[in-house]
Amino acid sequence: MRCLIFLFALSCFAADRQVAITIDDLPRGGDHGGPDFESIRAMTLKLLKPFRDGKIPLTAFVNSGRQGLNLTPAETRKLLDLWLDAGANLGNHTFSHPSLNTTPVGEYEADIVKGEQILRDALAARGQQLEFFRYPFLQTGATAESKQAVAEFLAKRGYRIAPVTYDDDDYDFARCYTDPALRARVDREFLPYLEAVIAFFEVRSKEVTGREIPQILLLHANQMNADTMPRTIAMLKRRGYQFISLDEALKDKAYNLPDNYVGTGGFSLIHRWAKTKGLKFKTYEPEEPPWVTDYLKQHR
Repeated sequence: MRCLIFLFALSCFAADRQVAITIDDLPRGGDHGGPDFESIRAMTLKLLKPFRDGKIPLTAFVNSGRQGLNLTPAETRKLLDLWLDAGANLGNHTFSHPSLNTTPVGEYEADIVKGEQILRDALAARGQQLEFFRYPFLQTGATAESKQAVAEFLAKRGYRIAPVTYDDDDYDFARCYTDPALRARVDREFLPYLEAVIAFFEVRSKEVTGREIPQILLLHANQMNADTMPRTIAMLKRRGYQFISLDEALKDKAYNLPDNYVGTGGFSLIHRWAKTKGLKFKTYEPEEPPWVTDYLKQHR
């Protein structure tokens, strides 16, 4: 706890920070909220409102075939159009969100292609092109061979990789949030947790790159974030952040640093850079509280 307080005090008064907000797992992540079109539509409209009202850049990543949702292709397209109407850019997150650690490369690549058509059609209707890809679970290859094969495949299809620097466990809090007995506790504890994670990476980015860089925040499409997003945005503003696009963040020269990490882990690009440089640290970002972990073990 003292470490978190120190990180908060050290970081909270910096100005002119920049962050690109990205949201994964469209149309809806695995929070066990309503899987039907009207439920997801209501959640989506609420989630998008602060971005639309504040003219905040946003890039969102789509799994059009994610299990557990009761949507037709036409309904999925209508939901994606809501994001585009709000000014969001859309990227590919695969069709069904497979793990590259456990999925053969050929099947993984086929899932990428399967996720493209609905996205290309939706973007083309706005005069836009599909540009960004994000790896599910932030897993880029458990072996050098799988990492290289998928990276080359993505490059041939014209993708730019969308990394994450602010990686957090919002999806676990979101799963707890759909339990009425835990909603108030999540509402109290999630934002302090998220701010502690951000404070940690503000410091770690300076330790690894020599400065604070334009950051990329990962959140997910769920009811918790729909309800708390105005406060998340207010917290970021209080910490001195300006909101920029993913494209603008990636223009920073830090994103040209090598990432040679190979393994099963899925985590912040800042950690990948540190591992590539051979840097070792004794502390890492705050973990979700034990009550969240315990709940998920009992309810998965």
